[in-house]
Amino acid sequence: MTDPVSDLLKLLDLERLEVDLFRGQSPDETTSQRVFGGQVIAQSLVAAYRTVEDRLCHSLHAYFIRPGDPKIPIIYEVDRARDGGSFTTRRVIAIQHGKQIFNMACSFHVVEAGWEHQHEMPKVAGPEDLLSMEELRHGMADKVPEDIRKEFLRARAIDIREIDPTDMLAPTPKPDVSELWFRVAREIDEQPWLHQCLLAYASDMRLLGTAHRPHGVSWMTGEVMGASLDHSMWFHHPVKFDEWLLYAMDAPFAGGARSFNRGKIYSRDGKLVANVAQEGLMRPNRRHKKDA
Repeated sequence: MTDPVSDLLKLLDLERLEVDLFRGQSPDETTSQRVFGGQVIAQSLVAAYRTVEDRLCHSLHAYFIRPGDPKIPIIYEVDRARDGGSFTTRRVIAIQHGKQIFNMACSFHVVEAGWEHQHEMPKVAGPEDLLSMEELRHGMADKVPEDIRKEFLRARAIDIREIDPTDMLAPTPKPDVSELWFRVAREIDEQPWLHQCLLAYASDMRLLGTAHRPHGVSWMTGEVMGASLDHSMWFHHPVKFDEWLLYAMDAPFAGGARSFNRGKIYSRDGKLVANVAQEGLMRPNRRHKKDA
């Protein structure tokens, strides 16, 4: 039996081709027509980390330029922009078919002390009181088209527990606030930097869907065409992603076929460990007929 967590860790174990050149793969079993954005973010961050010592990433800013092709490898080229006394800067370019599909700038910082404050964590139900995404998906499996049912039900490396989930097949309008608990699906013994890369991978999950909530639409109904356009993260504290983290998201704006989405990530004890912001494509699918 396959272990999705082991598969994900293998996905992030890039092959080094040259000093600053790396090759990443996509999952063998994927049926998607394009590479999941979180995969490219995480693999790019891994590539950058392979050129950095003794400091953790504190921020990354990325653009999705072209859809990734899951059938061929992705080449990651790292530019060592700066190695300073306190900060290290890297730029990573992801290439397929001889063209950029993604680029990312990221910065790493030594540990320093300073003043501290943070916004408080929302008061929500704990993950033990919520259904997992696996349970929710199995509960609606008979309503999912047969040609995508296997992909819909496959085991996943990230365990997600939503506070107020939408019905993916028959959504109704809800506030633009979305909260969920997530973590790697089993305990892992990995370095802190890799936990950060895994969090970057998972941060691209559910974020775009936050802007769908006020409009009662879902990618599964075919009404909306969506894709990540850019992605930014700020890491405030080291994370242990095999323990529960709360992802508190909102979408302050949608318009012009784009949406703006934000997320705050908290540890179980209420520490704000990361912030996320993303703009995404949110284009009405004109081929979809709601009455069909």
